[in-house]
Amino acid sequence: MDSIKREDIEKTIAALKRNGYSVSFFDTKEEAARYLNSKIDNNTVGFGDSQTLHAMGLYDMLVTHNDVRDPFQSKDNDEFIEIAKNCLVTDVFLTSVNGLSMTGEMVNIDGTGNRVAGSLFSHKTVFFVTGVNKIEPTLEKAVWRARNIAAPLNCKKYDFSTPCVKGGKCFDCSNPERICNALVIYLKKVKDVEDAEVVLINEKLGY
Repeated sequence: MDSIKREDIEKTIAALKRNGYSVSFFDTKEEAARYLNSKIDNNTVGFGDSQTLHAMGLYDMLVTHNDVRDPFQSKDNDEFIEIAKNCLVTDVFLTSVNGLSMTGEMVNIDGTGNRVAGSLFSHKTVFFVTGVNKIEPTLEKAVWRARNIAAPLNCKKYDFSTPCVKGGKCFDCSNPERICNALVIYLKKVKDVEDAEVVLINEKLGY
């Protein structure tokens, strides 16, 4: 969607709540960052690889009073994998989503699997932090967005050779650098996570 109306944001929030999620809404990423910094204290914290979290400066804020593991801080792939594994056993996990439907479902695409794995199991609290640019009217369109907007932009970020980088859409390729290896649809809050909260921000953030 090119733009999102306030009533559509409210509709999305209501649907997320019906699906078992707590929801917080902020007009700016700075307000959302301060909120998360106040809520997360003296915990082990894991990050999913996320441009949204990076743009908010959350690592620098949280690391001053938490034990934070963020794959974004890694120097090479081996260190990335090691940090990503450690993120799976933290008290708190933060990630974003690639698509969000007005009917309350969320969508994530992953190549390595660390983001989706961390969002599903073993944490007391999971925060899904996302801009309103990820909102689509239906689940089908949210899946389309993840595959045809988020995935190509992520591949471009890493300078991958996948055909979606030049073509601007998913070709369902078999390229070894493909990142569309796992597609997760969050229909409702999973049972094991005590608190799953969507932090929705009235800005265009991430992919």
